[in-house]
Amino acid sequence: MYRKHFGLRELPFGITPDTSYFFAAPASQEALNTLLVAANNGEGFIKITGEVGTGKTLLCRKFMATLGSDFVTAYIPNPMLEPRTLMLALAEELALTPEKDIDQHQLLKSINHRLLVLAREGKRVLLCLDEAQAMPLDTLEALRLLTNLETEKRKLLQIVLFGQPELNRKLQLESIRQLAQRITFHYHLGPLSRDDLEFYLSHRLLVAGYAGNRLFGRDAVKALHAASGGVPRLVNILAHKTLMLAYGEGRQQVQARHVRAATRDTVSARLGFGYRNAAAALIGLATGAAFLWVYFI
Repeated sequence: MYRKHFGLRELPFGITPDTSYFFAAPASQEALNTLLVAANNGEGFIKITGEVGTGKTLLCRKFMATLGSDFVTAYIPNPMLEPRTLMLALAEELALTPEKDIDQHQLLKSINHRLLVLAREGKRVLLCLDEAQAMPLDTLEALRLLTNLETEKRKLLQIVLFGQPELNRKLQLESIRQLAQRITFHYHLGPLSRDDLEFYLSHRLLVAGYAGNRLFGRDAVKALHAASGGVPRLVNILAHKTLMLAYGEGRQQVQARHVRAATRDTVSARLGFGYRNAAAALIGLATGAAFLWVYFI
């Protein structure tokens, strides 16, 4: 495609989470630091939330890759499971092979024994659950029971929940209030600022082998931020399309018109752009109404 044209070793704007492309924007680095501090402190429950496409899965993988050799990590990407199935998935991650007809009590006992063995070996076990907002309530309650596994000194299992903001609303339900109370560290991952976006684009291009002059014009960066709202996944989709358009024209730099054309071809970007414009208009109307109310009172 356009790799040879721009002197790239690989495509820089893929949407598959690749830790070599992890960009330490202030928000991402702060979230990573929060995770590392909480994990090393032995906290039982940690929560990271963020809108769709803000980089939660990439952060999760970077976090697990950054942990030292004294950690054993278990990763469950789709936790929309019944409690027993979740425990079986955890057992598998811990290299256990329970019998098919094992009951939940014996399964939990087997997991507890494995955790104790790892603790005696000086290992800490950390379970990362992606897309946690999709977990059924009874499965969330089962997670709370798993955190009851502990020695006199520390928890045998630490759990990190990565999810969309819907997870917060679910945790406010009365039926699982005990779990919500156990979350000691949490962080909300937001979108990239316009300045961060400049560095984000440069970082990904550099990792992909780009060594030329400025590839995204300033007007293109401005348009890209407006169209994507700074959401990394949308940035990647749009940036990839703009490079294809520039390549098709034989250009060596992406311009704002390329971004506008890519935006017209991307439903999620157009919807997001419309939503942000509508939100801004509503805020403006609300502000004006408040002013009139104060004025006439």
